[in-house]
Amino acid sequence: MKRKYKFTKLIAPLLCTTILFACSNTEEESSSGTSTATEVNIESLSTLADSDIQSVVSGLVSYSDDDLYTDWENEDVTSIQLNGSTATYEGSGAVVVSGSTVTIKTGGIYVLSGTLDDGQIVVDAEDNNTVRLVLNGVDITSSSSAPIYVKNAEKTVISMPEGTENTVTDGTQYVYDDAEAEEPNSAIFSKGNLTINGEGTLLVEANFNNGITGKDDLKITGGNIEITAKDDAIVGRDLLAIKDGTFTIKAGGDGLKTTNDEDTEKGNLAIEGGTFNITAENDGIQAQTSLYTLGGDYTITTGGGSPETVAANQNAMGGRGQSESTTTTTTTETSSSKGLKATAELAIAGGTFDIDSLDDAVHSNGNVLIEDGEFTIATGDDGIHADASVLTKGGNITVTKSYEGIEGGVIAIADGNIDVTASDDGVNVGGGVDGSGMDMESSTSSEQLLQISGGYVSVNSQGDGLDSNGNFVMTGGTAVVSGPTNSGNGALDYNGTFEISGGLLIAAGSSGMIQASSDTSEQNGILMTYPATQSAGTLIHLEDSEGNTIATFAPEKEYSSVYISSPDLAKDASYTLYSGGTSTGTETNGLYTDGEYSGGTKVVEFTISDVVTWLNESGVTEAQSGMGGMGGRGGGGMKGDGGTPPEGMERPDRGTAPGTDSSTTDQSTTTGDSL
Repeated sequence: MKRKYKFTKLIAPLLCTTILFACSNTEEESSSGTSTATEVNIESLSTLADSDIQSVVSGLVSYSDDDLYTDWENEDVTSIQLNGSTATYEGSGAVVVSGSTVTIKTGGIYVLSGTLDDGQIVVDAEDNNTVRLVLNGVDITSSSSAPIYVKNAEKTVISMPEGTENTVTDGTQYVYDDAEAEEPNSAIFSKGNLTINGEGTLLVEANFNNGITGKDDLKITGGNIEITAKDDAIVGRDLLAIKDGTFTIKAGGDGLKTTNDEDTEKGNLAIEGGTFNITAENDGIQAQTSLYTLGGDYTITTGGGSPETVAANQNAMGGRGQSESTTTTTTTETSSSKGLKATAELAIAGGTFDIDSLDDAVHSNGNVLIEDGEFTIATGDDGIHADASVLTKGGNITVTKSYEGIEGGVIAIADGNIDVTASDDGVNVGGGVDGSGMDMESSTSSEQLLQISGGYVSVNSQGDGLDSNGNFVMTGGTAVVSGPTNSGNGALDYNGTFEISGGLLIAAGSSGMIQASSDTSEQNGILMTYPATQSAGTLIHLEDSEGNTIATFAPEKEYSSVYISSPDLAKDASYTLYSGGTSTGTETNGLYTDGEYSGGTKVVEFTISDVVTWLNESGVTEAQSGMGGMGGRGGGGMKGDGGTPPEGMERPDRGTAPGTDSSTTDQSTTTGDSL
């Protein structure tokens, strides 16, 4: 059964507003009758502060006094001494010892110490008071069930005092207390609310199935917790909330997860802080509903980590090929090996993340919101994927290896530093559902939108650099692209319109599928095609007639075309484009700022004549109409209706575009100075 999720109060208004950019009062008819996106007001993207995610987490999670560790030595306690095959106790608590089984019958504080070779601590409280188990140096082993089993209690708290080491180990086979429900199934298992706190160490060896399971709410506020689990390490059904602690996890299944798939208000996972070292065969951190992080340090490896190389897409038209699509649509839950994963919303307000994943590093079947955080990502699939929307409002995101860097139905970059390396598309809108996604289809849609309004985006891609199956809007920020070297992809690729009214955009790559901005854009740009392929690292330098630098950029790969759009490009003003040389400026992802440029070769001198000024080594060229058929108003190239590629442009060796008769295609004319 497919679950229907409603957006949280945090993300819904923002993402609905984002999506509506493309479907409500944002389109007008151009003179040619083609629908074109108007300028987008993106102020609403910045209305949420970090405290809003904090308030959502505070609404989901509340911590009472007994959730936080306090000293127990001056309290009325019952001491339980474990003596190998049995136990003794002293105090006012209700304890029943039967062989190697110790059963606690009422609330209170129970301090356990010693070794239980093959036995069980059972909490079966007959009142509604909290049961607190203080593990004061214990080694508890059970060969046939959960060593610690909370069968019945309003709430149970497990505490580890500072300086203590506590070990819980189960066997490889269980005799279930509840055979129909197959419970218990974890080394530490609670049918009710469970909290773990303290400053000591808890070692869990889960040889049968899971490490720690809470069937209601599971909260962890401290402790040094080390878990080796045959399947999942830590499971909270209704809620898993972590305030602090140090976690070392090796899991044959998932690292941290929630499981309630019946109530859309439950199944959330919220982490405020802590240190996490997670190695999992399946997902690192997986929320059945929504996942929130406010802070913490995370080192996550899933599925053995990313492959040494991520295969480049062989489909000349871009996007996943049929074999890839067939594979991903049949992916099952057990084969999911993602870093961070949520079914509804995934919101990150802080934290340091080092993720090496076989599958997506950051994934949501709904929406992804990143407000802050430090990310270093290597993945065999997508760096960040959302079936609905991806929004970044801050943070530093470095994707060192990926199939696609960022993928979503809507991608809105309002702020943050993003550096993506991809074997296919760098940033892709509308790329389709991956293995565990829902309902996204790879098709052109007015609701599919790539929007850049701030931040710094760098893309190094073998496929398309910035790719939208719908529209593309840029109003601010900086974006640089070292795009594809093959003619079947482009540094820029869109099927609707691309309107730029602000920011700096430099996109270099092959020339077979080049696109520039739509002619309805407010900001001017140039598109230069070179007669020969330029070597990787060869500087592109553009300056005005007074010698002021517009842009200096060194693409990371070889290139034969470059598109540059800057607020400093003015109509009827003169500029000069240089190639090669050196710069003393500060370099970031190939873009130089400040410093002096020298030693280059003048390629062409020209005057800005239109929204897009097309150039080759002979001067300004004017693209003629006649291509069409491959998408919206592309400003020229194979995917737009803005005209035939200028003279000298490399044409892809894969047939004629639909609707185009190559034998009658007009050739462009050349004007301007030849240099």
